[in-house]
Amino acid sequence: MSTVSVSFAIIVFACGTYTLRVSGVLLRARVALSARATASLDRSIVCLLVTVALTSMLFDGNDFGGIARVIGVSVAAIAAWFKAPLVAVVIVAASVTALLRLSGIA
Repeated sequence: MSTVSVSFAIIVFACGTYTLRVSGVLLRARVALSARATASLDRSIVCLLVTVALTSMLFDGNDFGGIARVIGVSVAAIAAWFKAPLVAVVIVAASVTALLRLSGIA
């Protein structure tokens, strides 16, 4: 792929993202969703975020990411569950993963 085609793709995706965000703001007052539809959308957002997180946690390209990464992300999830600040969650996850890798657990 050339630099021009990558730049063009980035611009197209940026414009699409901006259009979706603006349309949400503009249509919010005109379109009324039922409580069931709103709850369904909220659940679908959570499901999407969880699947992206799990995929990133488990795989590094086409290969397994390693047990240290899985344990580090799991510890971060537990810290986030207990409402730790974001900086603390990131530091805890990085520290646990680094210590496990230093001890020989890949």
